[in-house]
Order: sequence, then structure tokens, then C-alpha cells
Amino acid sequence: MTDKEIIRTSKFLSLILRHEPERVGLKLDEAGWVGVEELLKAVNQHGVSLTLDQLKHLVATSDKKRFAFSDDGSSIRASQGHSVDVDLQYEQQAPPELLYHGTTMRFLDSIREQGLQKMDRHDVHLSADVTTALKVGGRHGKPIVLKIRAGDMHRAGYSFRRSANGVWLVQQVPPNFIELL
Repeated sequence: MTDKEIIRTSKFLSLILRHEPERVGLKLDEAGWVGVEELLKAVNQHGVSLTLDQLKHLVATSDKKRFAFSDDGSSIRASQGHSVDVDLQYEQQAPPELLYHGTTMRFLDSIREQGLQKMDRHDVHLSADVTTALKVGGRHGKPIVLKIRAGDMHRAGYSFRRSANGVWLVQQVPPNFIELL
């Protein structure tokens, strides 16, 4: 697969495994898993040519580690970012003192007023480093980075979880815990 094909296939798998499994006739289990063979059969029947070796390569080389195989390799799921009803079963953890969120200037007034909201996803996504937050924010224009006082939030009773690919997840971030970096 070329780099362009890998990106296109990764985006398609994100759509299927996070938002619209029914588009290819799949049903995710309660934790977001689907059988690898079932996934391959479904996407190939819907015009996306994908082999098991290509899928393994895509998962292994993804810079964002968007997907994870089950321990036995028989199932796959998106690591986070779902809009469909799943319980990823990540354990609560104490976050680092600071986390970061990448966005663009056009959202800043709303964030200052309402904080960070999960919108149509299960959680607000936070990064452990500024570089990742810049990449995330850059998807929608010129990025800005928000510093989140996660340690203070945790001590105030907010629950954090960490996804398999290192993204920190929280239900919301009130404006009083957000600073412009």
C-alpha cells in the first residue's frame, strides 16, 4: 500500500470502527470490538481492498495508534473517538498535572465560555504533549494549544481514563481549568 492508500484506508476504518459500522454491515460489541475476519470481509465487499497483512501493517505503523487488536489478535477496535454507543472499559487513572488540547482560534470564545465539551463523542480528548496537541489542532486550521490543569481537575473529582494509544479522556473540561498556552 502507498502512503496515500494507507491514509485513505485508515480514515475509512475510523469511520467504520468509530461512527458507522452499519455502513458495511457490521455490528460492534459492547466494548467496540469486531472480529478481524468479519471486518476484512465487510470492507472488501464494500469496495475497499484490504488483506490481513495490510491491516496489521496499518495498525502497527499508524502514528496515532487509532486501532488496537485484542490480545489474541482475533478482534479489532478503534482506541477512542466513538460516536456509537460503546464502553471501552478503560480504567480510571490519575492524570499528569498538565495535559493539552489542540484546537483553532475560531472555537476559543465558546471554549472560554463553556469549557471543552465532548460534543458527539464519548469524551473530550487530551494530549500528554504540546506537539501532539498542535497536530490535532492543525487538522482544522491554524492550531492553538490549550493547557489543561488536569491534576487540579482530578483533585476536584473529575475522572480521567487513558486510551490504549495514550489519549487522555474526560467527560468535560470546565473553563476554569483551561489556559491558553
